[in-house]
Amino acid sequence: VSEEFQNGEGFGYIVAFRPNGTRGWKEKMVTSSDASKFIYRDESVPPLTPFEVKVGVYNNKGDGPFSPIVVICSAEGEPTAAPIDVKATSLSVSEILVAWKHIKESLGRPQGFEVGYWKDMEQEEAAEKVKTEGNESSILLTGLEGNTLYHLTVRAYNAAGYGPPSTAVRAATKKSPPSQAPSNIMWIQDGSHVSLGWEPVRPLANESDVMGYKVLFRQEGQSNSQVIETQKTSAVVLLPDVGVYIIEVCAVSEGGDGTASPQIRVPSFS
Repeated sequence: VSEEFQNGEGFGYIVAFRPNGTRGWKEKMVTSSDASKFIYRDESVPPLTPFEVKVGVYNNKGDGPFSPIVVICSAEGEPTAAPIDVKATSLSVSEILVAWKHIKESLGRPQGFEVGYWKDMEQEEAAEKVKTEGNESSILLTGLEGNTLYHLTVRAYNAAGYGPPSTAVRAATKKSPPSQAPSNIMWIQDGSHVSLGWEPVRPLANESDVMGYKVLFRQEGQSNSQVIETQKTSAVVLLPDVGVYIIEVCAVSEGGDGTASPQIRVPSFS
């Protein structure tokens, strides 16, 4: 602003604006010479409406020139609808998969979604919250407590704020896997074949039922195990190479794998 206007009496600014592509400017006077911004409020303006804006100056001698015209948009609105078809599926003792759908027209430009979850005996205000980014439509919750009922809601968010939460859904994590390991493991070796047998695992009342067993075996000194799955309390293992093999057995349940048996060491001469 030139010194001529700054030194004049009654110095201030004129903010002129109009919806992009329309005629007729609205003008607002900013009487403070120290002002550097102006906020215009109109609840009837839809989110993300483009406006043409220019700023001029005035004093008691008259109006000065306007700045070049710039186009800006009104702020976006927060999402107006909740996600729909929210489903929660228990996957393990500590994991629940949450999935949903959303109405794109109601979200403006969503930055993501927020999932709130809380235990059955807690209030919703105590909910833990996790966020996704972008248009993700599912999230895997981890680190949950076993054998616990959870309530869950989903809501969209963007730069303007949060939308309404969905109707709460419920899901219970699985019971913990059996804490007892297979016992009294017996084995007979015939060349490179090892026949194994063990006593069945009896889960406690708060543990998942046994669905079967895993036999894990690996060569001594290696970290990756090969796995044989069976619903019986016996299995036959083929040891393919020369060396010493480490073999162990564990129960399999909805809540995951149970405690592994003590290791046995079997030499292979094949």
